[in-house]
Amino acid sequence: MNLEHLSQKLNTVARKVGEFIRYEAENFDRGRIELKGFNNLVSYVDKEAEVQLVAALRELLPEAGFITEEGTDSTQQERYNWVIDPVDGTTNFTHGLPIFCISVGLMEYNEVVAGVVYDMSRDECFYAWKDGGAYLNGKPIRVSEAPALKDALIATGFPYREQGLTQQYMQILMSFLAKSHGFRRLGSAAIDLAYVAAGRFEAFFEYNLNPWDVAAGVLLIKEAGGKISTFTDLNGDYLFGGEIAASNGHIHSEVMETISEFWKKA
Repeated sequence: MNLEHLSQKLNTVARKVGEFIRYEAENFDRGRIELKGFNNLVSYVDKEAEVQLVAALRELLPEAGFITEEGTDSTQQERYNWVIDPVDGTTNFTHGLPIFCISVGLMEYNEVVAGVVYDMSRDECFYAWKDGGAYLNGKPIRVSEAPALKDALIATGFPYREQGLTQQYMQILMSFLAKSHGFRRLGSAAIDLAYVAAGRFEAFFEYNLNPWDVAAGVLLIKEAGGKISTFTDLNGDYLFGGEIAASNGHIHSEVMETISEFWKKA
């Protein structure tokens, strides 16, 4: 399989569906928001965008299955599976905050081999394929060269499940605040990861995540020279394990040490 060629076609698909999402953002009806769980929103835009993505990706790679956030297609295959978040940052979207994106990754067995994060509000298309590098609108990107946590700007997210872990999480945040340039909370894990890959953030960590939130971003960071792990295990399952720590690589041990000091998940 020519992953570079596939990635170019994937970008075209993401941009086309992104046009639909951009139009709907300008004309969004908040009366059509649904609640999947506490603070877990979904809209007709999420569902329709996912339908469009699934249809286009099925045509692009007929032998692939799907792992989708909204469950419009959950037919998985043994070798290839598309991992799709049609609107990562739905809460932002429904409130008119222009920080949301399409995130699509292609898994070959247990490895992400192609991915795209398309921020239609800024028309920024981040993409990568295995051993091919990472790109933003056609230009190569690399992680930051910041050598230490004291030089870092860090992104995180506040989860809406497992509220019993909030106190630990706040302790971690306070520790990072004392050691770094500070935090940003954008509300889209896929964009956070893309920004680490592009050198805008030095690190990102969050828990209560799903594979569709991170699949594309994980590949972006790897191909841009960064490092990925769970909070406490360099070899942990950051795709399906629900937690992720990502960095430029230089500060990864400091990031994991700071998190591990307080993270005692049962």
